Amino acid sequence: MKIEKIEVGYLNTNCYIVSIDNQVLVIDPGDEYKKIEKLINNREVVGVIVTHYHHDHIGALKNFEASLIFDKHNLQEGINQIGPFTFEVIYTPGHREDAITIYFKEAKVMFVGDFIFKGTIGRTDLETGSMVDMEKSITKIKRYDDDIILYPGHGEFTTLGNEKRLNPYF
Repeated sequence: MKIEKIEVGYLNTNCYIVSIDNQVLVIDPGDEYKKIEKLINNREVVGVIVTHYHHDHIGALKNFEASLIFDKHNLQEGINQIGPFTFEVIYTPGHREDAITIYFKEAKVMFVGDFIFKGTIGRTDLETGSMVDMEKSITKIKRYDDDIILYPGHGEFTTLGNEKRLNPYF
């Protein structure tokens, strides 16, 4: 599995292209579809995953077929499969009530949207955000292994172990 990142939009949202062979998942197509399309190249898009519905994470969503779009409403919590990709969906409300984390166990990577950032967490004071829910989500995610790499919706990647040790919200 290969992971490529491109920053899009005025908030520099991380859009990820995850590929196996010639098939890709697009995670959080925030904006600037032409940049995303160029990175996809001629590979087949088998799914587009939205970690949460804030405008900076869905700006280019309209450029993909509706049947390819996956989110909290059509992904069950637990193991899911889209094309050759098998992953766990973890419901992680707090930043927003519809927030999900996508965990690829074999690759030891999580796509966390705006749930966790390096050294901090996503805001909980926006519409449908909740600090109570955020605390429950943090408790849930702390059960996972320290060596998992976290790919956030903005900024640099980190590891779950680093966040457990250094993030004041943990």
